Amino acid sequence: MEDTDAQAHAGRTALRSTGARALSTYLNHAMSAGQLRAGARLPPERELSQRFQTSRGTVRRVLAEFRERGLITQAAGSGTFVLDSADGLLSPDQPGWLDMHVSPAELMEARRLIEPLMPILIARHATAADFAAMQACLDRSEAAQTIEDFEHWDGELHKVFAVATHNALFVQNLELINRAREQGEWGRLKRNSLTPQRRQEYERQHQAIVTALRDRDAAQAGALLSQHLEQVQRNLFGD
Repeated sequence: MEDTDAQAHAGRTALRSTGARALSTYLNHAMSAGQLRAGARLPPERELSQRFQTSRGTVRRVLAEFRERGLITQAAGSGTFVLDSADGLLSPDQPGWLDMHVSPAELMEARRLIEPLMPILIARHATAADFAAMQACLDRSEAAQTIEDFEHWDGELHKVFAVATHNALFVQNLELINRAREQGEWGRLKRNSLTPQRRQEYERQHQAIVTALRDRDAAQAGALLSQHLEQVQRNLFGD
């Protein structure tokens, strides 16, 4: 009986811990990406609790940490609001933000080193909300009518992978990578290399990666992601 109670307690603790990481990562990412700017009102605790599948006590603890960091303010009866300091978390106007030109070759070299590491953490920490976000990116990229739209949702999918690690460093790295992808030279190479056949293959590869992640198969997902990035690199620059 005691063993059963201990296991149940451990399960609840793990769930709260996962929910706390998910909520903290979401808030960090949304603030750094400019989705939650100064003055924005956060959803109520009940809604955050349901969305991140954790207790309201855990939500309050995460919000308290953000309040102590000076990123939010809470007023009884009014709600929780983002403060001005949140706009500086990862602003493109900050000194040093991508102030050096990043070539497409450098970008792909970094991506091939960084991104295949993410499935290990995704398999461990990803929530149902993370997988729903991945599927939404897949659906929208497949429905994209232009190369620009496809490229946008391709980038968003890889960013969702980073968010699903529930590790803020990966989120910031992928934010930097997506900023670099917005440079004109990358867009020219992608337009020249992205044939309809290659796009279909990318879509199949993305779907296979997400399927492996849903199965919590980090090794398979990592291998598929490595193969996908290797092919993107070959298509961009040739053999």
